[in-house]
Amino acid sequence: MSVKHPIVAVTGSSGAGTTTVMKSFTHIFRRERINAQIVEGDAFHRFDRKGMREALQQTERDGIRNFSHFGPEANLLVELETLFRNYGDNGTGQFRRYVHDDADALTYQQDAGTFTPWSDVDGGTDLLFYEGLHGAAVTDTVDIARHADLLVGVVPIINLEWIQKLHRDQTMRGYSHEAVVDTILRRMPDYVNYICPQFSRTHVNFQRVPTVDTSNPFTAREIPQPDESFVVIRFARPKAIDFPYLLTMLHDSFMSRPNVIVVPGGKMGLAMQLIFTPMILQLIDRRARS
Repeated sequence: MSVKHPIVAVTGSSGAGTTTVMKSFTHIFRRERINAQIVEGDAFHRFDRKGMREALQQTERDGIRNFSHFGPEANLLVELETLFRNYGDNGTGQFRRYVHDDADALTYQQDAGTFTPWSDVDGGTDLLFYEGLHGAAVTDTVDIARHADLLVGVVPIINLEWIQKLHRDQTMRGYSHEAVVDTILRRMPDYVNYICPQFSRTHVNFQRVPTVDTSNPFTAREIPQPDESFVVIRFARPKAIDFPYLLTMLHDSFMSRPNVIVVPGGKMGLAMQLIFTPMILQLIDRRARS
């Protein structure tokens, strides 16, 4: 953690909605004129798209059935912790970007599915914002969570996460139903061992819970919409949260536990603005006072 160079990390698995959270934070940064260094977790995968396919084939030949992006073997976690440590110490560090699609390929003038060269963090930034799989990861060799000043978890209930992945990978990436199910099964051990534990280290968790039947996610024809869901928001440090204010501003919300507020799914974006704006401004104020 750092007063002069704060770090905000949003962690959650692919398809969980972390990108939506990133957009909410981007609005806060723009509105409050905060110069944030954006870092995407995909850029800290160990292999590019082609290399990951080859690594999967090799691990299968070696009899390893549980190799996935969720586990440490497929990621540069030491390099990610080094970035967090260096940024917290003096506002520096190195990162790269992952070229997701053809639009990115035009921007970076290289093929989709590859990484850009490593580059230095921009000088004079107010904070570092990370969004990806391992913002609160802890293993035998790294403790990334300890460097972050604000940790946010984003995790739909597991059936909803599977529905979202099935629909996205089949409709947007052209994968077969069988291939997506195989991926879900292959990465389950890493999900249990490396993704789930992070949500016990976060300061705030957002979990979307559908109010429609998702009992068999592998036959679901549609992704439940936000208005067909609730969002369960859990605070690790509830004493600093103005719950009466949130209940007033977020209509139809309620408290389910002393540290948990439940809001309609359609109000998730508003809830993030109300919750995180004062938290971010507090980090910036501490930085200015230092």
